[in-house]
Amino acid sequence: QVQLVESGGASVWAGGSLRLSCTASGFTLRGNCMAWFRQAPGKEREAVATIYNRGATTDYADSVEGRFTISHDKTKNTMYLQMSSLQPEDTAMYYCAARLAPSDRFCPRRAEPFGFWGQGTQVTVSS
Repeated sequence: QVQLVESGGASVWAGGSLRLSCTASGFTLRGNCMAWFRQAPGKEREAVATIYNRGATTDYADSVEGRFTISHDKTKNTMYLQMSSLQPEDTAMYYCAARLAPSDRFCPRRAEPFGFWGQGTQVTVSS
């Protein structure tokens, strides 16, 4: 059974840092297209970052490029999102997502191709 469990969300001040974790079970993270999404109240869910090509390739939304880093640890089957220089506009529910397919070369920054989602972890950034 595929399961994704996020953790690490918290309330922080602007300029602070957080690391989100997404622990997977039922499949192996490495070798699959994985992503972090976020959704703020009243806004559409947006892709923050993806990791694919067996972890060799990462892609980021312009709004987080240079501040966020996506990675995974194959020994723990866990994906991370290291977030720094957080701003109030980063406030949102953050979700990890998996697209399970024979190849992980196709890993777009949009929600529809992702079939498995975690329950979300809240990040709140105050100014």
